[in-house]
Amino acid sequence: MRPPEEVAAVLDLKAHGLHASEIARRTGIPRATVRDWLAGRVPLRAARAGSSCSTCGALAHGFTELPPAYVYLLGLYLGDGCISAHRRDVYRLRVNLDLRYPGIVDACEAAIRVINPGRRVHRLNRRSNYTKRPEYSHVEVSSYSKAWPCLLPQHGPGRKHHRLIELATWQLALVALNPQLLLRGLMHSDGCRFVNTGRRWRHPRYSFSNRSEDILDIFRHGCDLLGLHWTTAGHTVYVSRKADVLRMDQFIGPKA
Repeated sequence: MRPPEEVAAVLDLKAHGLHASEIARRTGIPRATVRDWLAGRVPLRAARAGSSCSTCGALAHGFTELPPAYVYLLGLYLGDGCISAHRRDVYRLRVNLDLRYPGIVDACEAAIRVINPGRRVHRLNRRSNYTKRPEYSHVEVSSYSKAWPCLLPQHGPGRKHHRLIELATWQLALVALNPQLLLRGLMHSDGCRFVNTGRRWRHPRYSFSNRSEDILDIFRHGCDLLGLHWTTAGHTVYVSRKADVLRMDQFIGPKA
């Protein structure tokens, strides 16, 4: 257990504008530990010694210091994720993904490891609730942390489409910096790219479906930030113009 004085020194250097790598070099503390502290995940003893988060007990979170991987994970969570409470104020983030796309499963695990460093990421294969087929159809990627409700304040009781879902001011700022990663996470959870057809014509189209109108609004907001034209029908948002589809192809890529 590192002493609170080291945590205080790291946060002081951060206040003077230094980044994690430089702080680690000056203090001799591993960079992964420094990044963890800058994101608010500090030893309990240090948290008690300074201003602490009223939710998880850590020092005040450095939300603006969160890496771009956070925005991708936010998209995955909004689409197919949930947070559940466990003993001792520990929470479990779970993201359900299709086993047909192992690349997306790997990307989800990698993002969780960046945001929740030093903690295990679990994978649990599951069968479909809608068919009686014996084979596994999807995988639950999960990790435990006391900080998940702070990092994902959209957490709450009940299904997402039954409650208000709004991005916090600091989340909006991070999304504005990386709207492509938000759309990528949303598409990798509840979206698809397909070929739309008509009389004598065919061309690809993106669609994002969700029962929460608030989450649809968040997807539309991401499109607006990138200047992508969208249309809505029911619980689905479409991006159909050829130039917009080609642009989305550049940062979403095929599901794999």
